[in-house]
Amino acid sequence: MDVILLERVEKLGAIGDVVTVKDGFARNFLLPNKKALRANDANKKVFEANRARIEADNANRRSEAEKDAKSYDGASVTLIRQASNTGQLYGSVAVRDLVEALEAAGHKVAKSAIVLNKPIKAIGLYEVNVALHPEVSVTVKVNVARSPEEAEMQSQGVDVMAAMFEKDEAGFIEEFDPNAEPGATAEVKVVADEPQADATEEASEA
Repeated sequence: MDVILLERVEKLGAIGDVVTVKDGFARNFLLPNKKALRANDANKKVFEANRARIEADNANRRSEAEKDAKSYDGASVTLIRQASNTGQLYGSVAVRDLVEALEAAGHKVAKSAIVLNKPIKAIGLYEVNVALHPEVSVTVKVNVARSPEEAEMQSQGVDVMAAMFEKDEAGFIEEFDPNAEPGATAEVKVVADEPQADATEEASEA
């Protein structure tokens, strides 16, 4: 389907561009969200008659978005979630969770502005884009952890899962006998000594 863009759409074009898109994308996203018009003769005339107003409205919205973007400098949110020992979440962090966290931090944002390509399913630090306007986006750091203490460690650059693995490895200590034969364990040496002791006793009795 050919459509006339009413605003910039990433990877498609800018205001006024006539582009060809899949019918489903046009019907389910572009047209209902007023991001485009069907590219027929009537709509082309309507667009040209209103181009100046459409471009002016877009410029105003972009200006407001640029002001809002300044409040996101260094923005980050922390989400405490239950997770397994391997760091996999019981569930996932979705767009709704991010909207609620941002609003709690004082940022009013629409669900459609959150650019989350796939749900977050493990603890860690993530960078999520927030599109305040088709031409203005900001990046928010998302800290997903199992506790406030763990979140603080991650914010300081500590790889929590790697640290846990190292701790587990350090907790395993093998008994060491300095007098054992190379490659032998303490247990093997004791077993090996017993027959020798018996043989000595038999020799003295004889």
